Amino acid sequence: MDKQVDILIVGAGISGLGLAAHLTKQSPHRKFEIIERRESFGGTWDFFKYPGIRSDSDMSTFGFDFKPWRETNILASGSAIKGYLSEVVDEYKLKSKIHFKHNVKSANYDSQQKKWIVQIENAQGKTETWVANFVLGCTGYYNYEQGYEPEFPNQKAFKGQIIHPQKWPENLDYTGKKVVIIGSGATAITLVPAMAKGGAAHVTMLQRSPTYIASIPSIDFVYEKMRKVLPDSVAYKITRARNIGMQRGIYALAQKQPKLLKKLLLKSIEMQLKGKVDMKHFTPNYNPWDQRLCVVPDGDLFKILREGKASVATDHIEKFTETGIQLKSGEHLDADIIISATGLNIQILGGIQGTIDGQPLNTSKTMLYQGVMVSDVPNMAMVIGYINASWTLKVDIAADYICRLLNYMDQQGYDEVIAQGDQSQLMEDTIMGSLSSGYIARASEVMPKQGKSGPWKVTNNYLADRKALKNASFNDSILKFSKREQHVEKKPKLVS
Repeated sequence: MDKQVDILIVGAGISGLGLAAHLTKQSPHRKFEIIERRESFGGTWDFFKYPGIRSDSDMSTFGFDFKPWRETNILASGSAIKGYLSEVVDEYKLKSKIHFKHNVKSANYDSQQKKWIVQIENAQGKTETWVANFVLGCTGYYNYEQGYEPEFPNQKAFKGQIIHPQKWPENLDYTGKKVVIIGSGATAITLVPAMAKGGAAHVTMLQRSPTYIASIPSIDFVYEKMRKVLPDSVAYKITRARNIGMQRGIYALAQKQPKLLKKLLLKSIEMQLKGKVDMKHFTPNYNPWDQRLCVVPDGDLFKILREGKASVATDHIEKFTETGIQLKSGEHLDADIIISATGLNIQILGGIQGTIDGQPLNTSKTMLYQGVMVSDVPNMAMVIGYINASWTLKVDIAADYICRLLNYMDQQGYDEVIAQGDQSQLMEDTIMGSLSSGYIARASEVMPKQGKSGPWKVTNNYLADRKALKNASFNDSILKFSKREQHVEKKPKLVS
């Protein structure tokens, strides 16, 4: 054994740092260490380097509840978010807790010891054995090492450069170059205006089917005005509550009256395109929120398209050529650079091979209790953010629940907790719900499944989850607690 730890947090991204801050505040008696495979913290906000990288959620709700985002910009750049997370690291003294360039290879739960035996490759490439009481997965749900890169027909014939946004070359010079971006999701609609403004000769977004896109202001002028007449903390709380309500309201409208929301979204786009671009490129054949709704600040995408600096092609790829892409319609897209913004590969727990007493853990056969604890897996929780609201909203309430659980176990003298699964609750849908996005469809083999009801049902409803997790009792028929043998006769340790 190289290291004994109490709580092992896997991942120093927004989830891991948020959970660490909550533990520091709410469970100061519990010691934790953070494993991060990369050279820096921040996860997504340190990893992605493509032009224009930014949040696609408003910052009043994307910031942690314990550290308000004080700026008036609604969306924030990747570098601004990294700076915000750096402040969290400094304020909560987390830097010394993070072990960079450490990669978890495997984790086996020993039910006799009631501990996780974790094999870690350290910064020198050597294997270490860490023993942990709890493992908390904060790695998000996609594979940092490899994005989704389909092989296109005749791809090797292309003489130019092919780039995936996850592997953006440092100091890429695209000045005066013709760029084709394959995809229509959040990454693509961010790249198009950024590269067009950044000097590209022309940018074409090539999509198989359109995506719903909403334009939002870049500055929250209401918040800005409130700050002039109200204390900052009050103005922030009002703004945050308003935006949480708006997020939920738009999603609820999509579920109850999809035709109405579709009409509103398309009318807004039509007004911004001003007849310069065919609406067929922005009229999806599915309902709003069947796939994630994308947002653009101040309609920057539509402005670039109106000005002719970029264009959209809705078509299928027949093959790559030496000079670009041949479409099935007969059109040819000339390109010097092709960017494959084709999405993510889903990965759970950072790709760790988990076992319990040597038996492989199949996460696709599990559910999440209270959206946090993996069914039938002892002393493990994972943080998966919302798909229809700010990721961080879930981080805050999940972290608060985990802290309460740990404090309860300390008060009762428990060493182990298991959320006992009920196979009659298991559904085919994953915890990502009914989204039909490609990366969600590809996730069924690894993603925990949805439960039919109660604590096994992941609702993706922040307001409902906040109430449920805050009031959740640990004394139910699902959570099974136990002690190590040597602790059975000991008096429970009380923690104030």
